[in-house]
Amino acid sequence: MYRAAEQLVGIEQDPAKYTPTNTRFQRGSSSIRRRFRTNDITSTPVAGVSYVSTPVMEEDEVEDSDFYLLAKSYFDCREYRRAAHVLRDQTGRRSVFLRCYALYLAGEKRKEEEMIELEGPLGKSNAVNRELISLERELSTSWKNGTVDPFGLYLYGIVLKDKGNENLAHTVLVESVNSYPWNWNAWSELKSLCTSIDILNSLNLNNHWMKDYFLASAYQELRMHNESLTKYEYLQGTFSFSNYIQAQIAKAQYSLREFEQVEVIFEELLRNDPYRVDDMDMYSNVLYAKECFSALSYLAHRVFMTDKYRPESCCIIGNYYSLKGQHEKSVVYFRRALKLDKNYLSAWTLMGHEYVEMKNTPAAIDAYRRAVDINPRDYRAWYGLGQAYEMMHMPLYALHYFRKSVFLQPNDSRLWIAMAQCYETEQLHMLEEAIKCYRRAANCNDSEAIALNQLAKLHHALGRDEEAAFYYKKDLERMEAEEREGPNMVEALIFLATHCRAHGRFEEAEVYCTRLLDYTGPEKETAKIMLRGMRMAQSSFPPMDVEHFPP
Repeated sequence: MYRAAEQLVGIEQDPAKYTPTNTRFQRGSSSIRRRFRTNDITSTPVAGVSYVSTPVMEEDEVEDSDFYLLAKSYFDCREYRRAAHVLRDQTGRRSVFLRCYALYLAGEKRKEEEMIELEGPLGKSNAVNRELISLERELSTSWKNGTVDPFGLYLYGIVLKDKGNENLAHTVLVESVNSYPWNWNAWSELKSLCTSIDILNSLNLNNHWMKDYFLASAYQELRMHNESLTKYEYLQGTFSFSNYIQAQIAKAQYSLREFEQVEVIFEELLRNDPYRVDDMDMYSNVLYAKECFSALSYLAHRVFMTDKYRPESCCIIGNYYSLKGQHEKSVVYFRRALKLDKNYLSAWTLMGHEYVEMKNTPAAIDAYRRAVDINPRDYRAWYGLGQAYEMMHMPLYALHYFRKSVFLQPNDSRLWIAMAQCYETEQLHMLEEAIKCYRRAANCNDSEAIALNQLAKLHHALGRDEEAAFYYKKDLERMEAEEREGPNMVEALIFLATHCRAHGRFEEAEVYCTRLLDYTGPEKETAKIMLRGMRMAQSSFPPMDVEHFPP
């Protein structure tokens, strides 16, 4: 419910009716809004776009009201079967929906109990919701008769999805959201069924602004982050002060690894909403990646004081202990998050990372498998499985999982590098395939600067020195542009100097040798020897004393 209220207060009020001192927000000069807005603020959707009107739900029959209120009281107390029993003879659409939904939740509750009894609090089993068959029969009849309301259609879609009838679930859920677009839960269920862009594009959805929210969220799930970002920035034109939209923009930029912008947004969100816990686990991931110890410590303390029994809070504290290197404590908090929400995807994935650090490979594999069971499109979990099998020296298994991860996130250079390193192992030794992967990594903005150096080494190992020189030169240019030093630069200079000398390009070789004289290790002596040899080859005069060259 509070999501809808957040969007309501996120709409800027009409300045003609409110003076500047009485407007709802004094955040009009927000740095986020200035930085990320692309359109002028409008209090209504953009002109020229046709939107369908939002239908109004009909009231139930008066005679149902007393029974409905009693059943709703039982439902709020989680006494689902009592609620369903009270409404057994009621025929109003609202009462029928509540009765069916109560039965569905009673079945889910019993399924959860069976899972705990069979496998423990974090286990899984083959338990099923025993109410699905009867609910499908009843809701199918109502749907065919045209007597089911949009909420009944939503429930029917859930039942069909749980039974694996995804095609019909698509149809039913589309009918539900077209009839009543305000039910975000129906949109969420529909989103979970859109496993490809083709499925998403095939949906016959009415042109309502809730559709824009749905598409923005669906694009995120499909790893179409630029499209998602564009959609949310468009929505921000109407919901100018929406914290939810700003958080979603941060999510999209996080996936694009634009950590600086993400940090700016979350800092502003915390200033505007200091007790916010939603999405703060992502902020903790950014602080973890940037190794901001003090900021992560402050955030962990803040969410602990706000609500320590939220899965997000436990996840943030787990990240804090992980950054400190206390991996056992970190696992304790990730497991606590999973006791609060067993489907909390980030906790399973991050706990897998911790087990990898602890060299507990079987536990890491189990955690990653739970993550992909929850969301098969989570590339991080597939990548983690690949890493775990790589640690077990099983490169074929690792390669299988790396391929899954790179299929879901083809623009992440780290995944291509991991695949390439698998191909390079002694068991596989598929150097041509490794070269292809390193090329893809180099084209994906390899921030760790691994791909170019490895491409040069592999070409050299295969006797293709011209290609090796090409990649060493590109790597050298990149290191110069980024003002980086290190063994890779020395390696590139030595190879290029040797290669140029062997091909008679003495002036170019001399440039590389002269740069090597700036170092103090054996590379300096190597450069001196090469310079003497080149000068002897170019002149019949005795070679110049290279000791007089600039240091």
